[in-house]
Amino acid sequence: MAQFRTAQADTVIAPSLLAADFARLAEAAAAVEGHVDWLHVDVMDNHFVPNLTLGPPVVKSLKAATDIPLDCHLMIEDPERWATGYAELGAYNVTFHAEAADDPVKLAKDLRAAGAKAGLAIDRDTPVEDYLDILPSFDMLLIMTIKAGFGGQQFMPGLLDKVRTARAHADSGHLELRIEVDGGIADDTIAAAAEAGADAFVAGTAVYGAADPADAARRLRARADAARSSG
Repeated sequence: MAQFRTAQADTVIAPSLLAADFARLAEAAAAVEGHVDWLHVDVMDNHFVPNLTLGPPVVKSLKAATDIPLDCHLMIEDPERWATGYAELGAYNVTFHAEAADDPVKLAKDLRAAGAKAGLAIDRDTPVEDYLDILPSFDMLLIMTIKAGFGGQQFMPGLLDKVRTARAHADSGHLELRIEVDGGIADDTIAAAAEAGADAFVAGTAVYGAADPADAARRLRARADAARSSG
């Protein structure tokens, strides 16, 4: 069994399979094994966002095909109905959108009881301040740095203010909280996200659009580590 970084102090690189060849997902996982921390699995239902991607059967197959922990990002309506199923399939993280959940704190408890880390995601136009008080119930906050729904969009640096706000809040409250950023993360943007306080980075095209995905992941980690150590 391969070993992966999970300590809070470590930078997490999570390539998004949304940018991989859907006909070769096991190969996409193998291409980065040993060089990344999680595989980011974008689950979209064509209702919460206007795109349809992966679901439980694919997550089950991925779990059997790779030892890399699965970081499932649910861009779906009614997460209370579906989220715990991903935990039961063995996902390491299950992150749902604050905008879609009726009772985020209860769902976080249910996910933890099912064996997964609980993540809360906020989309581009959602103020992070609305959810600061419930962050102690979560293991991770995912902040979109694009509009949720499609890969390949341009990074929006103004959204890093949310990261700064969340990191300051977490640090002042001594919360052990991962802050993950998702959207437009690449060689020229990851340092700014790291300096703002993010410690987990979703990168799709920057990894799977590269000639050597493993080398691309190594470069991203080096840039993030350098930015975090100088901050």
